[in-house]
Amino acid sequence: MFIKSLTIYNNNGIIREITFHKGLNLIVDNTPNVTTTTGNNVGKTTVLKLVDFCLGKDGRIIYSDPATPKVEHANVKNFLTDTNVVIELILTTDFERRDVIIKRNFKKRTGALREINGVNFPNDETFVKELEQTILGIQVEKPTFRQIISHNIRYSEQNVSNVLKTLDPYTSDAEYETLFLYMFGCKFEEGDMRQEKLEKLKTDRNFKIKLEKIHGKSTYMSLLGLVNARINELQQQKASLNINPNFSEDMDNLNEVKYNINRISSNIHSLCIRRDMIIDAQRDLGTQKSSINVAQLELIYRQAKALIPNIQRTFEELVTYHNQMLDNKVKFISNSLPRIEEQLAGLQEELKQLLLKEDYFTQKVVKSNTYEDLEKLINELNTKFQEKGEYENIIHQIESIEEEILNSEKELQEIDEKLFSETFKSHVQEQVDKFNIIFSQISRLIYDEEYVIKFDSVINKRTKTNIYKFTSFNANLSTGKKMGEISCFDIAYTIFARQENIPCLYFLLNDKKELMSDNQLISIANIVQENNIQFVASILKDKLPVELNKSELFIVELSQEDKLFRLQD
Repeated sequence: MFIKSLTIYNNNGIIREITFHKGLNLIVDNTPNVTTTTGNNVGKTTVLKLVDFCLGKDGRIIYSDPATPKVEHANVKNFLTDTNVVIELILTTDFERRDVIIKRNFKKRTGALREINGVNFPNDETFVKELEQTILGIQVEKPTFRQIISHNIRYSEQNVSNVLKTLDPYTSDAEYETLFLYMFGCKFEEGDMRQEKLEKLKTDRNFKIKLEKIHGKSTYMSLLGLVNARINELQQQKASLNINPNFSEDMDNLNEVKYNINRISSNIHSLCIRRDMIIDAQRDLGTQKSSINVAQLELIYRQAKALIPNIQRTFEELVTYHNQMLDNKVKFISNSLPRIEEQLAGLQEELKQLLLKEDYFTQKVVKSNTYEDLEKLINELNTKFQEKGEYENIIHQIESIEEEILNSEKELQEIDEKLFSETFKSHVQEQVDKFNIIFSQISRLIYDEEYVIKFDSVINKRTKTNIYKFTSFNANLSTGKKMGEISCFDIAYTIFARQENIPCLYFLLNDKKELMSDNQLISIANIVQENNIQFVASILKDKLPVELNKSELFIVELSQEDKLFRLQD
């Protein structure tokens, strides 16, 4: 499919409408040369990103900094979301026949638009799967749709500087193997399963390494043997103990006696305090009777009689009365003393008997240190059984993962017997040879060099399994990477895929074409026109050769005064 148009609009109407055509399509910066900001953030690359966005890429690529993805351009992001900017991409089979209309916006969750031919999809996964079916007419798990089209859209640092390595830097060799086998038309029905098994094998081996990080399986087996031996020894010691059959009952009795001793001791203590308080009170009252100041009292009496002449009581009667009151207080507080003494005697006798019982039951319980020995044995047994469980669990995990690894290796071996058979290798070589004829011809026309693709069966360092590894090289054995090599590959592959009826896109998006020479750009323009390929490139206008500086080749002209989204700084 080709790109027919790209339209940017929001709640206020159409912002930008770009119409594409076959052959060379140029996105140019039209800022005058005198401006120092020529080519700086006018939106050339963003056009490519918007196409990529409509084909399933995350929307963050539009408003985040490529060098630091976590840094976002808030003004752009807010504009895209707040004004509900919609990107409409129309693809066509041949500009005259069936169209595919794709619409996306930058809102999240329920506000997100992922529309294909009028049908909105609930999530990115279903949206991309439908793109694969609608655009390529296929449904495969591996390689993914995004992987298949990765070489068609080149603007990131990763894929503008690598011919074949167009995916995420962390992509495994297995994923690249699956992708290139598909690209070169080497169908292998078990490829999906193989990639899954390789990934599982890698995960299982890493888990085994983690399990054996401190000790290996043999060490844990040895430790388990020692633990089992110690458990047997402890169990024999436990069985040989002379354990009191009434141990629990005697312990209960001992605990009850100790409780009663504590209770009675507390009561005795309280009664002793009461008794001592009564004796102290008796002593204080007696002191008050003997220490009365008779002279002082007589002086007071005479002063009172002078004021009140008719006082009937004599001084002697007053003294007698005072002493009688003290005697009454002593008698009152002393009444409870005999009862307290009686209670004390009873409790002390009871305490005596309880202490005898305590000694009796204590001797029974601690006889031959049975209790202490048993407690010690049980504690150590619990510890050893815990260690035994830990060792057995680790050994079980290691053995289980070893079994998983063996099964995966066996299944992979069965798959690889077909994949790396001489018959299949010959088929791969045949397809690569077909491609290389085209690749070398195109590279010779564009760059006057012959680039080719080769493949080798190598041992993957991580999975320790065979894998096909594809690389490009200069057939003339000259050194140095050229920008032209990437474009040569992309053009050659489009021609090859069309000849081999391999589903692919007929458009190529490229950034930074100003790094190529004029002759190379002119050659690319001619080749894509002749081979019915759509080549979209962003470039600085002042870097264009005269032959290509034509308005009919420009699909959009941008500048500092007329940026893509028409936003003001």
